[in-house]
Amino acid sequence: MIGFLTGRVTAVGSIQGKWLVTLEVQGVGWEMQVGQRCGQGLTVGQTVQLFTHLQMRDEQPLLYGFGTQPERDLFRQLLRVNGVGAQLALALLDALAPVDLVQAIVSGNTALLSQTPGVGPKTAQRLSLELRQHLHRWQGEMPVSGVPAAIREEVTLTLAALGYSGGEISHALRQLERDQQCQEAQDAEVWIRRAIRLLS
Repeated sequence: MIGFLTGRVTAVGSIQGKWLVTLEVQGVGWEMQVGQRCGQGLTVGQTVQLFTHLQMRDEQPLLYGFGTQPERDLFRQLLRVNGVGAQLALALLDALAPVDLVQAIVSGNTALLSQTPGVGPKTAQRLSLELRQHLHRWQGEMPVSGVPAAIREEVTLTLAALGYSGGEISHALRQLERDQQCQEAQDAEVWIRRAIRLLS
């Protein structure tokens, strides 16, 4: 119904754990919920374009906003999974960059998915089982990860056991993809040591 809105940010902030943005478009203020990363990147007075998703709940329309169309489309895919609502979908998009989230789902990396608050092992398995086929096309449209699947899983499990969040693990892996020492190494220990050094 509403694909995107372009307007001036008149209000943005976290209220009871939810990030809300009011966007003024031709004299009309549209209030929508956004993810934390998106909300923190907005300032009052800024003119932005937000891609939107309209959801009807108890006959009350709720509008969600996203900085990019792929994020909005991925949000819609996540909502297809049994047991995944809008808040959990937003949490997943906040915890992992879209390329990392898609790769984790397609490769069945439940350890990384489970780092998102509210996502347990069963939900992580459902995400992978129900969306794996649907998200194959996303991998063709997104940058290919340079981290071998086996190494990615071992690094994820080790860093998670050390208390690092899914977002921190995702960030470290993206940085190490460009690390020549890691690219030449076949041993996950090298990746783990470099990741810990990077995150320390």
